[in-house]
Amino acid sequence: MYDSYQAYADVSHPVRSLAANAEEIITAWGRFPYNGPMQRMAAYYELVALAGFTHARPDYEITEVEINGVKAPVREEIVLDTPFGSLLRFAKEGVSGEPKVLLVAPMSGHFATLLRNTVRTLLLDHDVYITDWKNARDVKLSHGGFGLEDYVSVIIDFIGAIGPRSHVVAVCQPTVATMAAVAVMAANRDNNQPASMTLMAGPMDTRINPTKVNELATAKPIEWFSEKLTGVVPSQHLGAGRRVYPGFLQLAAFMSMNIDRHAKSFVDMFTHRIEGEFEKADAIKAFYREYFAIMDLPAEFYLETVESVFQKCDLPLGNMMYKGAKVDPSAIRNTFLLTVEGERDDICAPGQTLAAHDMCSKLRPYMKQHYLQVGVGHYGVFSGKRWERHIYPVVRDLIRSTI
Repeated sequence: MYDSYQAYADVSHPVRSLAANAEEIITAWGRFPYNGPMQRMAAYYELVALAGFTHARPDYEITEVEINGVKAPVREEIVLDTPFGSLLRFAKEGVSGEPKVLLVAPMSGHFATLLRNTVRTLLLDHDVYITDWKNARDVKLSHGGFGLEDYVSVIIDFIGAIGPRSHVVAVCQPTVATMAAVAVMAANRDNNQPASMTLMAGPMDTRINPTKVNELATAKPIEWFSEKLTGVVPSQHLGAGRRVYPGFLQLAAFMSMNIDRHAKSFVDMFTHRIEGEFEKADAIKAFYREYFAIMDLPAEFYLETVESVFQKCDLPLGNMMYKGAKVDPSAIRNTFLLTVEGERDDICAPGQTLAAHDMCSKLRPYMKQHYLQVGVGHYGVFSGKRWERHIYPVVRDLIRSTI
């Protein structure tokens, strides 16, 4: 499977490169009459150049942040590096003493840069760190495997590297592993237990209000997922021989759920471009450049996540294991909990993330809070205007309340 995809990619990449160069040359000649033949040709070339996947992590493009009207330079620092991911800090020059926040990004078909807008917003009031996961096809086979338990261990290590009284914000898929990590730290009376934990649009209990994603994950036995949806990294890549869940499969699955909407977006981009609405066209192009930057997952992590989180619902049923012991969320007693959901979320439906409150049964009521944002889907929970204007203030105020 992966070899077939690689063969297609090897053939299509030069075509897309030529199209990109042609579009650049035509555009460099100058502005043409809107809807004129040259303008339309450039727009066609733009579509061809965009219609393909890339496998390198895009830049975060965060070089400064404006705080109270003053711009502070931002630089990226790798605090802790592991084979499958780095703890990356967005350090603000001349700013200190702010609450430290670990943003736990999904290890999915996209890079952590998909949370670029989330990071920018959090930087307004916080010292921000992120789990910067690496493309599994670029990780040498000699580094061994990486499963769900390894993921939990990395989160624990990253929280420990940041230090006591930090705050954790997990988005979507890693909400389960994040709660497991915090529960393990609580059970071990770890001095680095976070002061607060925010779980956003995550599959804490997929038995509640199941979505199409949940139904697909339970429609087949785990052996089917292993046979049909994992492949071996081809020999020309650094991780040659590693079994992975290819990013192109995940992206294809997500796009198939909303294929009409994606097709319309491409038509809209073409229309905006030839009608001179360049800002609208550029916005669509920027989204798909990010959306089409894909990464592969270690097969063991993918399969264990499907089985444990979606098929068996191990954490809410009290059956999730970590290093031979059951994970007990009721051990969490000193970490404030905030759950956030989107009313129109068709990936993690309302109620699934809220279930975290029942799991943290020993957490005092005043330490638990839930927020449902009306009118947003999955991505609107952590990106966009409603995230910035409505959801972020709730997250910020929770963090402030624990200081």
